[in-house]
Amino acid sequence: MTTKSSLLKILEKSSRKGLGRGNLGVLVARAGVGKTACLVHIAMDKLLRNEKLVHASLQDSPEKVTSYYNVIFSELVKALNLTNPSDIKTQIDKNRMILAYLNQSFDLRRLKENLKNLSEKVAFVPDTIIVDGLDFSKVGVEMFEGFKKLAQEFKVEVWFSALSKGIPGDAKPQAIPAPADKFDSFFSIVIELQPTQSAVELSLLKDHDTTALLDEKVLLDPKTFLARG
Repeated sequence: MTTKSSLLKILEKSSRKGLGRGNLGVLVARAGVGKTACLVHIAMDKLLRNEKLVHASLQDSPEKVTSYYNVIFSELVKALNLTNPSDIKTQIDKNRMILAYLNQSFDLRRLKENLKNLSEKVAFVPDTIIVDGLDFSKVGVEMFEGFKKLAQEFKVEVWFSALSKGIPGDAKPQAIPAPADKFDSFFSIVIELQPTQSAVELSLLKDHDTTALLDEKVLLDPKTFLARG
């Protein structure tokens, strides 16, 4: 089962139909556009495929992250006419682990230890890691060097959210907004979210090693973050 009606449509347009294990991907947007909601949609697609996922939040409590999932799940139940939603919800909860690193308590060594403990103590081996709330303006290349090694060691794909500090319209088309642009070489996929009057527009700014990017956009409903059309 997959959330075909979600922002995963933009990934279907990528050259490899997605991010892939061992790779890093990032959603870039200004404040309030919906980066966390989009990350949760990516997570839900994985969970509905019965894959395992770790959601690492650097800003929100586990309770708040869980509420994001519950809201988006309820929208997916309605949009996709899911049968047996309670069984699906049980599967999702079983396959998802939420790790909260609040008050600047995050570091890669701690995440790596947590992943090893999950694997060794409860036999939980994730396919995907979501990292929400990392401040790209306060980290250096060593952070993403470490994440790239972690993605390869644990054979996972890692998705980030990045706050764009640029001014709308001040960058070249398909240019990666600052400060995420400093770490461009580490990311296999870069997706930008831009608000319009009636939707959220997704653009694929980087697609693995492909230089000819599609001009086609994906529009999301700003309330449900499900794709329109």
